[in-house]
Amino acid sequence: MQGLRRRSRRQILESVRVINVTQSIVLLKIEFDTKKYVKDLAKSKSYFHTFLNRKNIAVGILRLGPGEEDTQAPHHSDEVYYIVRGNGFLNVGEKVYVISEGMSYFVAKNIEHKFHGNTEELVVVYFFSGQDS
Repeated sequence: MQGLRRRSRRQILESVRVINVTQSIVLLKIEFDTKKYVKDLAKSKSYFHTFLNRKNIAVGILRLGPGEEDTQAPHHSDEVYYIVRGNGFLNVGEKVYVISEGMSYFVAKNIEHKFHGNTEELVVVYFFSGQDS
């Protein structure tokens, strides 16, 4: 019986972090299947999914099929984009950037920006400096 408890606890701790906050326990998910999110987005009407949304950080996946429109509006937090795969362009304010796999881009809060012109599936991880709004 004791060996069973250890395995269950270890399995839980591998995927969940336990934090003691003012004498209550909060469980936070710490592992995310981003490949699954991309597959799910391909079948969805939405083109993005925020999978972590906390007070000081938000992280998500953006997926655009070839020629699909990015309709996002400026955000209330700074943002960083990491290009996982794909091609196209990123407009930030008046500047246009040619995007490619492995590149990262910073967009300050309240600045107009959007992806466009991709001829391949575009997959991007985004990081907000606050909650996703």
